[in-house]
Amino acid sequence: MIEPGPGILLIADPFLKDPNFLRTVVFLCEHQSEGSFGFVLNRRYEQTLGDLIPELDGSTIPVHYGGPVQPDTIHFLHQYPELIPGGQEVLKGVYWGGDFDAVVNLLKNDGADATKIRFYIGYSGWSEGQLDGELKEKTWLTATATRRLIFHSKYDEVWKDSLRHLGGDYEIMVNFPIDPQLN
Repeated sequence: MIEPGPGILLIADPFLKDPNFLRTVVFLCEHQSEGSFGFVLNRRYEQTLGDLIPELDGSTIPVHYGGPVQPDTIHFLHQYPELIPGGQEVLKGVYWGGDFDAVVNLLKNDGADATKIRFYIGYSGWSEGQLDGELKEKTWLTATATRRLIFHSKYDEVWKDSLRHLGGDYEIMVNFPIDPQLN
């Protein structure tokens, strides 16, 4: 098992029943003794960015459900450190946050490829020791993140592709039923 930390994926165990994390992949941005923070990569939110940001009215850029914590906040990951100041590099070439006005201006002026920026409503968070406990219970598998998985073009394939990324016996889990008792 890879230790949790910035740039690590948390891949939900196939039998995890928590509806917030059923068959999800979470990209960790922070993992400290006080707690952990990240974004669900593979859940689409029902509204687009244009629905949520008045300055981007008409924009059809998708928004993802980052997690159940603070669902009234918008966060973003991007690959534009030179155009969006203030971001924190989480993984080589992948940045979390930064100047939101700069992002809005880039998008309004078609100055950025929308496939290199991901927006999230809310986030996934764990208090001190909580994630470590879940890892001991084998709720999550861990893997090193890749830009391909973070900015995957088909969000509904991220969980399966993350298991394939682990390789070996984990690839078999791709076909596991959600509830084996119903099989």
